[in-house]
Amino acid sequence: MNTITTVWVGIPFFLGFMVFLVPQLNRHLAFLGTLASAVYGIELLIKQPQIQLNLLNSFGVTLLADQLSGYFILTNAVVTIAVVLYCWKSDKNAFFYAQVLLVHGSLNAAFICADFISLYVALEVSGIAAFLLIAYSRSDRSTWVGLRYLFVSNISMLFYLIGAVLIYEKSLSFSFSGLKNAPPEAIALIFLGLLVKAGVFVSGLWLPLTHAESETPVSAVLSGIVVKASVLPLLRCAGVSENIDDIVVIFGVATALMGVSYAVLEKDTKRMLAFHTISQLGFILAAPEVGGFYALTHGMVKSCLFLITGSLPTRNFKELQSKPINTAIWIPLVIASLSISGFPLLAGFSAKVLTLKNITSWQFIAMNVAAVGTAISFAKFIFLPHIWRDKQEIVPAVKPGFWVAVIVLITGLLIANIAYLGAYNAENVIKAIVTIAVGWLAYHLILQKLAPKLVRYLPHTLEKFEHLVGVMSLTLIFLFGMALS
Repeated sequence: MNTITTVWVGIPFFLGFMVFLVPQLNRHLAFLGTLASAVYGIELLIKQPQIQLNLLNSFGVTLLADQLSGYFILTNAVVTIAVVLYCWKSDKNAFFYAQVLLVHGSLNAAFICADFISLYVALEVSGIAAFLLIAYSRSDRSTWVGLRYLFVSNISMLFYLIGAVLIYEKSLSFSFSGLKNAPPEAIALIFLGLLVKAGVFVSGLWLPLTHAESETPVSAVLSGIVVKASVLPLLRCAGVSENIDDIVVIFGVATALMGVSYAVLEKDTKRMLAFHTISQLGFILAAPEVGGFYALTHGMVKSCLFLITGSLPTRNFKELQSKPINTAIWIPLVIASLSISGFPLLAGFSAKVLTLKNITSWQFIAMNVAAVGTAISFAKFIFLPHIWRDKQEIVPAVKPGFWVAVIVLITGLLIANIAYLGAYNAENVIKAIVTIAVGWLAYHLILQKLAPKLVRYLPHTLEKFEHLVGVMSLTLIFLFGMALS
């Protein structure tokens, strides 16, 4: 199995190189690379092995493939497969597919890293490849958004690298276990880097602009899988000690509430989804022991929603409410929205039940408020007006690979739903339906009237480029205080 793991890690990079040698097979090679990851991820989930590869024993540089890795690897595979199918008949060239494979491979590597230095390398490679995808269209706007992403990513990784050096200085190892006896400043620096890269809490306010302004398939990749490269290490770090776990959980709850607060009042479809990505990352971190399954369901739902919103006639909710969309597009939009809201028969229901069953008492109110906020946010999609149109009218608005990609993702949501059948009892089903009903009532009776007045009170200033480093500094001070205490 160790040999298989070694070969599997290298497959996307090899195929990415082959794309340039045989550009006419770019789509096929990208699909083949992601399919290999899907097979490997499923094998990890079924067999639940503990595969450990020691790269540098004396430095604690190791790779670990287990069930938790399997959830994230499978997420990476399904989302990337959907994006490749979505772009299959587009004019995307070999460079695009090579970067998709590079992002895919570096994320796979990040998902099995069990030390800070190999994780640093994997995150840096994925960051550079993600930048090239963001700037792929070469427009002034995309280039600026990509450079902004690269700047934030590199600054956060600089903090992270300093923290890794401090941990090695203390324990003579780069292993995650070194956090247990690490000095407070090392913990603060490591966590700052991972929180910023993942888009968690206030330090993640760089994320909405980046995800909203990227091309539709790139937004699906960024929100569905790229942000999770730094979430998995946080879940592993939470298992090092109870104190580290407390820090992760506190940030998870705060992130869930902050993200949903912005999402509820957002008027732009892609920005709403981006803010909700922040909120859903909070759900993953709020219950670290079951975060893998939630990451899988969120990745499929969010990438599906980004692909669907890219096919809507406008990004403005107000305009969408005055001009009916096609029912054929509205149906998958509703299915995905119901899943992320926690409706039974879809994977989002099982994931939410599992998460809420594994939170502590002090988290209960906050996480249920966040769940209601999720239902409110996606009521804006569910209650959009819609009508059936002739086939000729919808063809120009939908990419040729749209339906194949959406069907793959929705099928994934239906299949993943059977992973936790224990969620299906009367209490859980009734609670889920009541939560969604409360959210829909709040949307109709309160939000539609108060949203124009409340939106002005949300602090969007922190999203501006010139404030991002300042936000990092304040977060670092806050983290240092938590680690010191």
